[in-house]
Amino acid sequence: MKKYILLLLVSLTITSVRAQELNAKVLINRSQVSNTKSGVFEALEKAVTQFLNERAWTSIQFREQERIQCSFNINVSSYSETDNSFKATLLMSSIRPVFGSTYTTTVWSTTDKDFEFNFQEFDQLEWRPEQVDNNLTAMLAYWAYMIIGLDLDSMSPMGGTAILQMAQDICNNAESLGFKGWKAFDDTRNRYAIVNDYLDGSMEKFRQLQYDYYRTGLDHMAENTESARTAIAESMKLLKEAHEDKSLSMLPQIFTDFKRDEIVSIFSGKGSNEEREQVFDILSRINPSQNSYWEKLKQ
Repeated sequence: MKKYILLLLVSLTITSVRAQELNAKVLINRSQVSNTKSGVFEALEKAVTQFLNERAWTSIQFREQERIQCSFNINVSSYSETDNSFKATLLMSSIRPVFGSTYTTTVWSTTDKDFEFNFQEFDQLEWRPEQVDNNLTAMLAYWAYMIIGLDLDSMSPMGGTAILQMAQDICNNAESLGFKGWKAFDDTRNRYAIVNDYLDGSMEKFRQLQYDYYRTGLDHMAENTESARTAIAESMKLLKEAHEDKSLSMLPQIFTDFKRDEIVSIFSGKGSNEEREQVFDILSRINPSQNSYWEKLKQ
C-alpha cells in the first residue's frame, strides 16, 4: 500500500515506465433482449474487457497488485441486428484499498443512463485520442480517465487534474458524434456535467474533500480510529462549502449516495455528539432523499 501511494504521487511527466492502470470486471446483461444470438454479446464483453485492461492510459507505473479495481456492468435494453445498435445503461464503480486494513472503499459509483453505441461481433476496439469517432470507445475511455483521475485525487490533493482534463477533452471532441451524454447543460448528471464540475474552480473544496476523507481519514482508521473519525467529520465541512459554492452541482449528492452506508457505519453510535450532529446536519441538507439513513447518525 505504501508503494502504491508513492507511485501515484510521482509526477506524470517524469515517469517513463508504462503499465496498465485498470483491473476492470465487465459484465453484459442482456436479459431484456430476446431472440438474439449470444455471440455478439459475448464478443462485446470480451472486447470491452480487453479495451479497458490491456492498455496503459497514462504514463504512471502500476504494479499488478496496484491496479485500480473497478466494475462495468452494461445492462442492454435493446439491440438491433439491422444497424448493430445498442441501447444500454452502465453501472460503473471503482474502489481503493484502505491503508493498514483489508477494507476497500468505493471511490466512485454512478449510472450512465445514456450508454448507446454500435458494435458488431468481430469489431476491434481501438482508441486514438486525436480522432474521437466511435461512441463506445469514447465512453469507455472517458470513464477510464475519470476512474484514474478520481483515484489520484484520493491519494494527493488535486492529484488527478491532468487525467481529468483528458476526460474533459473527450467530452469536447465527442459532442459532434450526436449521441446523448456529451452536451453541455443537457443534463446535470451526464458525462459533460460530471467532469466539468470536477474541474470547475468553484468545486476545488469538493476535490480537497476527496483527499481529506481518504488520506487523512480512512487511511488512519487502523492506527487511531478516533482522530481519523474526527478528520472525516472535518472533511464534511468541505462538502458543505462545495455545495454552497455551486448548489446546482450533483457531485455532492452522488458522493453521499454511494458513501451513505460507509458514513453511517463510521459515525452511528461512535464519536462525539457534536461530530454526529454536525455530519447529520450537513448530509441532511445536501441529500435529504437519504434522511432515513442520516437519522441513524443520531443513534
